Amino acid sequence: MTHQVRVGIVGLGFGAEFIPIYQAHPDAEMLALCQRTASALAETADRFSVPRRYTDIREMLSDPDIDAVHINTPIPDHAAQSIAALEAGKHVACTVPMATTLDEIRAVVAAAKASGRNYMMMETVVYSREFLHVRSLVQDGTIGRIQFLRGAHHQEMAGWPGYWEGLPPMHYATHAVSPVLSLAGSLAESVVCLGSGRISDELAAHYGSPFAVETALVTTRQGVVGAEVARSLFETAREYVESFTVFGEHATFEWEQTQGSGHVLHVGEKPEPLEVRDFAELLPAEIAQFTTHGVYGEDNEHLSFVQGAGHGGSHPHLAHEFIRSIVEERPSAIDAETAANWTAVGICAHESAMAGGERVRIPDFTTDEQ
Repeated sequence: MTHQVRVGIVGLGFGAEFIPIYQAHPDAEMLALCQRTASALAETADRFSVPRRYTDIREMLSDPDIDAVHINTPIPDHAAQSIAALEAGKHVACTVPMATTLDEIRAVVAAAKASGRNYMMMETVVYSREFLHVRSLVQDGTIGRIQFLRGAHHQEMAGWPGYWEGLPPMHYATHAVSPVLSLAGSLAESVVCLGSGRISDELAAHYGSPFAVETALVTTRQGVVGAEVARSLFETAREYVESFTVFGEHATFEWEQTQGSGHVLHVGEKPEPLEVRDFAELLPAEIAQFTTHGVYGEDNEHLSFVQGAGHGGSHPHLAHEFIRSIVEERPSAIDAETAANWTAVGICAHESAMAGGERVRIPDFTTDEQ
């Protein structure tokens, strides 16, 4: 591109965190914001001096000056809004998950392919300092040959917006799925999932999903390394955790069991504390500061930060990858086909759980025959 990427953000709860990052990024211009509530829109836009403001996403998408949109809206809106933006000729970044059904996934992949624009699912875990550190241990040979991977995401969603109530645990599984598949260096091939426990009838009535916990075994296309993914959303007592564990030939990384207890690297049979470092040096100097602080803090809290600890410093890495993929005219690191596979693992896992643990094959979204 010959000019800075002009960005519009849709959804300003969690989405507000990205405003100062795009404003500071040397290749981006923070041009427009969209939120349905006019008063909240004005408050945020005034705070950050963002010039263009929309209460209707359709009006934002008709703005010819906007090159890219970053969607941070409720889960049920992700697929339709991504498709609309792609069809309007915009590059799209979308918070997780990509979609809620396999048909929606297929439609987003098709829209991305037809548009010729970039799509990126903004999965935080694979840009967290924990993931980046462990990836470096794999690359430098410390871990050795990976033998098995485990991902988990346990979170109590009581008090979150209504569309979360009774959501099947695996329908929001990318935080646990993405790190294990990324470290395996492979997309998923199939899944077998066990549904366990029961949530209240009131919660279960929303989506017809009865399970408190869903645990899946995932096979990968490269066929050597397998993974386990566990997920819970309601009525399961556990401190919040997004975690992954890597069992290696020479060393095993184990995520801390409770917040602040510390990660562990097992070298041979000897466990050693592992201090995970920051990776701000991978970013332009203008946005490096955002790995350790952002919009939200003690005086201005958002639930994803109260429970999620700022997503491991991932936000500037995500924004940088999205912008640079556009500037360099290449696919994003989490492009439509990758996002489709990571999202489909959860959808197919829940299908397996509802069918008593039958193996379900993950569709191949890299072909036209999905």
